[in-house]
Amino acid sequence: MYLTCYSPVGDPSLRERLWQLYARAYARIAESTVTHEMLNRLEFDDQIADHACRTWVAWEDGLPVAMAVVSTDVARTRWLSEQYFRARYPRQFAAGLVHYLVWVVVDPGFMARGASLFLAREAMAAEQREGALLVFDLPEENQPHPRGGGAELMHRMAAMVGGAALVPLTVQRYYALDFSAEAVVEADASGSSRAGSAADGGIAVGQ
Repeated sequence: MYLTCYSPVGDPSLRERLWQLYARAYARIAESTVTHEMLNRLEFDDQIADHACRTWVAWEDGLPVAMAVVSTDVARTRWLSEQYFRARYPRQFAAGLVHYLVWVVVDPGFMARGASLFLAREAMAAEQREGALLVFDLPEENQPHPRGGGAELMHRMAAMVGGAALVPLTVQRYYALDFSAEAVVEADASGSSRAGSAADGGIAVGQ
């Protein structure tokens, strides 16, 4: 197994091979999470064609088996608030060291063969050398509780290259109001729809 890094990925044939890996790896997550975790093809191509992104690829017998994409410019991502990091991490933000781990994917057939550890060792070593603040997020599928899960795995991987502090940033929950007649009857019967009143405190809906 060997590793390559691209910034950006310009070769159309390579983009196609990486897309196939990405689509295979995200098939299960795309069905089990409420958020748009999986990009469409145009979004994917735009991301890895961004000069601010490092695309790390692990290869086995000429096949891409794992991939990680790190954006080195938080202002160029649509997922993170640059104002948040400018206010809370001013030194690293000013130095361009607030980085975002956009995704890590591993071919399902290579999960048990250490592809993710091999990839993480090299990619995280680069972040550690720069003293970056590497931001990442996880769907509930991979992080069902505050402790353990994918976050703990990332922390252990960081220990392989010298260690890092694992800092919880925020949690976002998703809800739906189901106005269908069946749902209302079921909720009334179970009492599950009875929540605290608006008088309990102000609320904000949306982003």
